Amino acid sequence: MSLPNDSGDTSPQRKVGKGKIEIKRIENTTNRQVTFCKRRNGLLKKAYELSVLCDAEVALIVFSNRGRLYEYANNSVRGTIDRYKKACLDPPTSGSVAEANAQFYQQESTKLRQQIANLQNQNRNIMGECLTEMPSKDLKNLEGKLERAIGRIRSKKNELLFAEVEYMQKRELELHNSNQFLRAKIAENERAQHHDMSLMPPGSSDYAIVPPHQTFDGRNYLQTNEMQPNNDYSCQDQTPLQLV
Repeated sequence: MSLPNDSGDTSPQRKVGKGKIEIKRIENTTNRQVTFCKRRNGLLKKAYELSVLCDAEVALIVFSNRGRLYEYANNSVRGTIDRYKKACLDPPTSGSVAEANAQFYQQESTKLRQQIANLQNQNRNIMGECLTEMPSKDLKNLEGKLERAIGRIRSKKNELLFAEVEYMQKRELELHNSNQFLRAKIAENERAQHHDMSLMPPGSSDYAIVPPHQTFDGRNYLQTNEMQPNNDYSCQDQTPLQLV
């Protein structure tokens, strides 16, 4: 049984993860050819991306160990080499570098101004202005763009209208349900009132309800002079009592 070492590895051979490889000549011929193909394709791809993204003039020349040529150039390899030779023979001074930078920024500003002018003209054409000098082909293209734009606008408008109609229908259903619920509650309250009235004894309405502030005697009886019917009778209609 193998004992774990200080690093915690129990196997005699330690596993090495993926990391940086040592830059030296690959002795195995097959591995060397595979690595060459992969690195060559990556290098050509990087050269292409550099030329497109940065608008740089790039020329790449690669010879394999068997003498096979691989090259890439966004303009031409010969033209780039001639430019390289000229730059090596006549190294630029600080003044020429400043002039080159100024010329580059001037060209960029000219391009931007031209783009702004084109966008402004397109905006005027969309608004229906400056159409007299446009050829028929451009007018037809502009008409197609406007029709497609109007179609998208109408589609969006119909979508919003349908959404609003659906919301109003849901709101109408909610209000209808609420109205039905309130009607049911009102009918229930009316039935309860009629039921309470039917449970009252007959003739109970002939007497007035004793207010809570009435006084009682010691036997919890109402005083006789306070228990009177609702109808007021005159004392003249009563027959006086006579003793025989």
